[in-house]
Amino acid sequence: MLHSPRLSQLALAMTLALGGPAALAAEPARSASVPATEVTAKAPLPLDELRTFAEVMDRIKAAYVEPVDDKTLLENAIKGMLSNLDPHSAYLGPEDFQELQESTSGEFGGLGIEVGMEDNFVKVVSPIDDTPASRAGIQAGDLIVKINGQPTRGQSMTEAVDKMRGKIGEKITLTLVRDGGSPFDVTLARAVIQVKSVKSQLLESDYGYIRVTQFQVKTGEEVGKALARLRKDNGKKLRGIVLDLRNNPGGVLQSAVEVADHFLTKGLIVYTKGRIANSELRFSADAADASEGVPMVVLINGGSASASEIVAGALQDQKRAVLMGTDSFGKGSVQTVLPLNNDRALKLTTALYFTPNGRSIQAQGIVPDIEVRPAKLTAEADLENFKEADLQGHLGNGNGGADRPSGGGKRKQRPQDDDFQLSQALSLLKGLNITKGS
Repeated sequence: MLHSPRLSQLALAMTLALGGPAALAAEPARSASVPATEVTAKAPLPLDELRTFAEVMDRIKAAYVEPVDDKTLLENAIKGMLSNLDPHSAYLGPEDFQELQESTSGEFGGLGIEVGMEDNFVKVVSPIDDTPASRAGIQAGDLIVKINGQPTRGQSMTEAVDKMRGKIGEKITLTLVRDGGSPFDVTLARAVIQVKSVKSQLLESDYGYIRVTQFQVKTGEEVGKALARLRKDNGKKLRGIVLDLRNNPGGVLQSAVEVADHFLTKGLIVYTKGRIANSELRFSADAADASEGVPMVVLINGGSASASEIVAGALQDQKRAVLMGTDSFGKGSVQTVLPLNNDRALKLTTALYFTPNGRSIQAQGIVPDIEVRPAKLTAEADLENFKEADLQGHLGNGNGGADRPSGGGKRKQRPQDDDFQLSQALSLLKGLNITKGS
C-alpha cells in the first residue's frame, strides 16, 4: 500500500513543486529488510494525509458536476497550501511571476494599486503615484468590496489582483468603502504603469525634498542622483532634507539598504532572522554620506510598508532623522522569490527583519517621533491692508534697503502649500537650524 502508483505519482508531483527544500528533506533509501513500520515512522511526508489528499482528488474528479483535470486540481492545491501560511506568501503562475519581475524593474500593467487583506476584504495599502488609481482618487485604507460588480469577500488576494489586471485600455469598476462609509464606485482604465520611484525638488532655497514611491532595483542609485542634483540646484550645501515615504508599499530589500546608507556613515541598518541559513543577514552603513549630514525629516503614514519601514526604522534608531506623520503599516517580514522549473515561482516569507535596536515591526509598525495627521490646507484670500511703504511720501528705512510694500505679486504654488504634513516637516527643519544657530 505504501508503494501504490497513485501515491508515488502524488509524492513526485509535490517534490517537483517544492524543489530543493523537499529534496533535502527526503530520507535516504532503505533496504528491503527494514520493517515497514520503521519506514513509516521515519517517512519525510505524512502518508495518512497524503492518502486523504489522493482520495479527495479522486472523488472530485469522479463526482464534481463538471470535469476537472489533474493539473488544475494540483495547481489549486498548491495555491491553497501557500494562501494559508500568511498574507504575503503565494504561488506565482507564469503571468504572476512575470508581473512581479516587471514591478521590481519599474514597469508593469495594471491600475497602480498595492493591496493587502483585512477582514476577508481586499484593502488598498497605497495607490502608486501617477497611475490610474491615484488619478481616480483611490486612497490608502480604502476597502475594495467589489470588482466589476463581483464581491471580493472570501476571495484570496491573488484572485482579486488577477481580476484587476487585464488588457491595457480596458475599463474596470471598483466598489470602494472608505472610513466605514457607504460604498461608491470608481471606474478607471488599465494602463501600462511606469513607476518613477524617486522624485526630487527644492521646496525653497536650502531645503530639499525627495519622494520615494516604491523600492525598485535602481532606487538606491536614483536617490544618490537626487541628492547630487538638489545640491547642484541649490548652489551650496543644503540646510535640510525631507524624505517622503508616505504611501510607499515597499519593494526590494537591497534598495532599502542602499537608500538608508545614503544618509548614514556607520552602524547597523537592518538585520533579518529566519529558519534557513541564508535568511540570516546583516546590513551596515559605509562611511560615505551623500546627504552631508544635514538635518532631516522622514514622513511616514499607514501606507508606508516593508522596505519603507526598514529605512524609517534605521534612521530613527540611529538618531539620524526625525520621523513625522502617522503610524506605518507594520509589515516586518521578508519574502524570497524561489523560481521553479516551469516558469512559476514561490513567493515565500522566509524571515523577519529587525531595526538596528532590535525592534520587530511586524503587525505593530513604526511610531513617528512627532505625530502629524493629514489636514486640508485652505489658502485665505489676501486681504492685506496698505502698509507704510504704500503711502505716498513715506520715509525710507533708516538702515537702507528696499521698501516692502503690500501686494508683492502672487507666489508660485509649492508642494508644501497644500500638504500639511510636508509644511510641518519644513517648519521643523527651519526650527532645527534656528536653534543650532546655523
